[in-house]
Amino acid sequence: MPSEDGQKPSSNGAVRLVGAVAGMGSGLTKVAVGHGFDTIKTRLQCAAPGTYAGAIDCLVKTVRNESVFALYKGATPPAVGWAAIDSLLLGSLHNYRLLLVKNGFSEPIPNSDKTRLSYLGHGISGLMAGCTSALVATPVELIKVKLQLQLQRSVADRQFKGPIDAIRRILRRQGVTGMWQGLPASALFRANFFWMFLGIEVLMRSFVHFDGTPYEMRHGFKTFCSGGLASFAYWFFAMPADNIKNRIMSRDLNQPRIAIREVALHVYRTHGLRGFYSGFAPCVLRAFPANASAYFVYEGLMSGLGAEKIRA
Repeated sequence: MPSEDGQKPSSNGAVRLVGAVAGMGSGLTKVAVGHGFDTIKTRLQCAAPGTYAGAIDCLVKTVRNESVFALYKGATPPAVGWAAIDSLLLGSLHNYRLLLVKNGFSEPIPNSDKTRLSYLGHGISGLMAGCTSALVATPVELIKVKLQLQLQRSVADRQFKGPIDAIRRILRRQGVTGMWQGLPASALFRANFFWMFLGIEVLMRSFVHFDGTPYEMRHGFKTFCSGGLASFAYWFFAMPADNIKNRIMSRDLNQPRIAIREVALHVYRTHGLRGFYSGFAPCVLRAFPANASAYFVYEGLMSGLGAEKIRA
């Protein structure tokens, strides 16, 4: 794929793997910065009506009843899994961009005879990468949700003693396919990476207009801001699917599986349209720092691994 300066990338396998390696660093960064916010969001989405008055009330009750470490319940699967998820997400994103730019999704660079990936190409590559990553993300998120929703302070009182115990119980009760409960909802949720990576490219190109002015921004700051701001667009469109996904994943192991449509109707009939945005406040608070940091790390590692010439 031509770079911003029009140079062509190498096609060797090492070049195609750097996105996967950089994605690992992005995933670990995202967990470290944002997991506490995610715990509050998940509890607000899945708790019985009236359990919490809002995000602050949920935070206070969680810390008071279970200690501050409760915010990182379920963090072990993401710490391991998010490295794999973002490795697959960003590694496949990188290769989908290479594929699309060679198949009609390119446009001329102004004042140049070179081409680059179009806005639509960035969006479609994000959508395809998001759906691809759902294969790994679904079992990781399933375990995370199961652990996050355990309110007992003592480990001995909890249904699941840890991630390994949760996996063992799911396999015993539902078989291997139980680990992918909620896969369609997860794919629907992660398809909204269309908006994330479209937004990042729109912002990165917009920031170029400041170059050569007193407001010129360093490249690292551009990537940090682009990743953080684009995450708002992502979560605005993705939040309803995230709500449905988490409700499917939170169901008791003895309950029969439920379809996306059934959950969506239940949310609408019980809470109205606002119900699809339950947990939005902590999600927005988490979105900028977690995604800005993660995308900054990703771009930094891509550059450090010698991939600065193959950005879409």
